[in-house]
Amino acid sequence: MVLKLGSIEVDPPVVLAPMAGVTNSAFRHLCRSYGPGLYVTEMVSARALVEGNAKTRGMVERDAAAPVHSVQLSGVDPAVVGTAVRIVVDGYGADHVDLNMGCPVPKVTRLGAGAALPVHRRLFREIVRAAVRSAGVVPVTVKMRKGIDDATLTYLEAGRIAEDEGVAAVALHARTAEQLYSGDADWDAIASLKQAVTTIPVLGNGDVWAGEDAIRMMRQTGCDGVVVGRGCLGRPWLFRDLADAFAGRPVAASPALGEVVDVMRRHARLLAALHPSELQGVTDFRKHVGWYLTGYPAGPDRRRRLAQASSLAELDDLLAELDPGARLLPDAENLPRGHLHGPRPVTLPEGWRQRVDDPTPPAGGDVFASGG
Repeated sequence: MVLKLGSIEVDPPVVLAPMAGVTNSAFRHLCRSYGPGLYVTEMVSARALVEGNAKTRGMVERDAAAPVHSVQLSGVDPAVVGTAVRIVVDGYGADHVDLNMGCPVPKVTRLGAGAALPVHRRLFREIVRAAVRSAGVVPVTVKMRKGIDDATLTYLEAGRIAEDEGVAAVALHARTAEQLYSGDADWDAIASLKQAVTTIPVLGNGDVWAGEDAIRMMRQTGCDGVVVGRGCLGRPWLFRDLADAFAGRPVAASPALGEVVDVMRRHARLLAALHPSELQGVTDFRKHVGWYLTGYPAGPDRRRRLAQASSLAELDDLLAELDPGARLLPDAENLPRGHLHGPRPVTLPEGWRQRVDDPTPPAGGDVFASGG
């Protein structure tokens, strides 16, 4: 089964969701080593990119090993977003641009950005139009949530607008911004979007923890592909499992702890090479420790010490203490990893829900911090 985004073919139809502080080039390289898919950068601030922020420019550098260079942008001003798209396409060789219209983080929604933006449907349309026009033949996609909350659902109208403006696909994280990451993803909403948007692919996101989840989502909703976020945290081999599931091959059992340790060492070294110093790379790796060890009998003290390691040598010594033959504990196969926050009321600019046809970019609405 092939997902087509313009001239890009994604087989299997699997996309890595941008995750702040996680899906940097090291993590993308690690995931890509397990199987093909579309591997998207962390969220990049369109404003910071246009203003020449060095960190942001570094985040959109093309990885020579990546067959497709995919960049996600966030912005609230059509002119700025259009300029940012031209920069990543013409200056950094982006083959695909994704627009973030789904981030539920309060520091984003309070500015009218992320998941708050589709409420302002005229502004949403103008941003999408500017991105598509600036991209030329490069496909543009939109990732969004169901809406602000159950009282303000935007995904069906936003999906139709995006389709009208020529995007190559729309992706839906089937939760509201209010839910954050709580509860179950509403796969019925993905099915509804697929019925409303008929000329371009619709991608589903939410609660894909294993290869069989992706197959089940596509059968249940009719969607054209899946977007994987928290499911691959501490489980980069999920992309191998997804490739096998889509090909009809048996999916391997969860690895023994010794295999997990090998992946952890590799991940830490990739981060050490990415950052200016080994210490920064190992520090960045600390948040991954708990995700990798979720469900394995590692012990709280050893987990704590691993999450405080300050060098690769120290990390190696601590990892060597783990039992390489240990397996996942019973019923631990699909334990949640990553954010578990929510529900929580959404912070919006004053009067935001009442001005749905206001095309004016919200004052101060640009998020300057790339990566979230």
